[in-house]
Amino acid sequence: MPSPPLPGIDRRLFLTSLLGVSAAAAGLSGCASGSAAASKASVSEPLAKTVPAGTSLKIASYQNVQQLQFKLADFGDLPFKVSSWANIGAGPDVINAFRSGSLDVANNAGIPPIQAQFQGYDAKIVAINITRKPNYLFATKPGSDIRSVEGFKGKKLAFSQGQAQGVVLLRALKKAGLAYDDVQLVPLTSNQFLTALQSGQVDIAPLANQQAPAYLQQYESKGARAITTDVVDLLNLLWAPTSVLSDSAKAAAVAAYIPYWAKGQVWQYEHPDVWNEEFYVKTQNLSLAQARSITELANKPLFPPSWDEAVKWEQETADLLAEGGFVKGFKVASLFDRRFEAIAAKSVPAEYRR
Repeated sequence: MPSPPLPGIDRRLFLTSLLGVSAAAAGLSGCASGSAAASKASVSEPLAKTVPAGTSLKIASYQNVQQLQFKLADFGDLPFKVSSWANIGAGPDVINAFRSGSLDVANNAGIPPIQAQFQGYDAKIVAINITRKPNYLFATKPGSDIRSVEGFKGKKLAFSQGQAQGVVLLRALKKAGLAYDDVQLVPLTSNQFLTALQSGQVDIAPLANQQAPAYLQQYESKGARAITTDVVDLLNLLWAPTSVLSDSAKAAAVAAYIPYWAKGQVWQYEHPDVWNEEFYVKTQNLSLAQARSITELANKPLFPPSWDEAVKWEQETADLLAEGGFVKGFKVASLFDRRFEAIAAKSVPAEYRR
């Protein structure tokens, strides 16, 4: 039986605070070109074997990670034109960019496609990397006495409904036996989490492994600490608007991009020393010791030939959000464009297939 709405949170205000007034309005009106009602064009046609000349894609590359991977790995030119690399990573920002037509394909976790579907925007998952180890930990505000997830009861928790951090928090609460009304969820986006912790606006925020070292270096002496769990966000995925995937030329380009995306992650995993120096030290201003502490926690990339496990996990996530009243329940199989299912796995060595 679904849980009652969370106390003190108006769903419409919550959604607007996460996505912006214009995006929320677009979701309600359904007038965007990628709306579920407007994008019923077939995505069942077989994928073209080659990318037609002149085809281009607008690709998300948060913090320029993809370009740096491809450059360091010396992959050469992509078989299509990249008209823009967008420094966009957060799910709500990606959905907005999809709506505006300024982005064709993006790398996110499992929750943004669910959020897009709830808003009436039609997009599909085209590649999957399975995550087996936690990518997030929970950081406390300075001076906190919280030492476990059970200690979250009665506390203010930073919560982003449309991002991976949100589902990690919900899964951690469920595992600890805490109901939604045992805590106070504070609606924020992930780029607001550090400021909220520093100011004491929230008691707890989920931070990515790469964010935590710098935060703790600054505030651990003031009583901040990390609380680790074994809760994972299983899916690291590529997805694209249905309007893009129903264009045969662009769909072929997306299919051609997937092996580069997969091989880039494998290259990064196999060259931690180079990545530590070239990315974390040179672009993120971390010390080499901090960089090493992050890469030691890195997940081995795993690209499943079958998406059955991913579909099951995504369904559990959608059901968890529906129980809290954040989305309406639905069958998530519609989110997966299985024409692309085997592409990533076929592009990497056997040890990276799962």
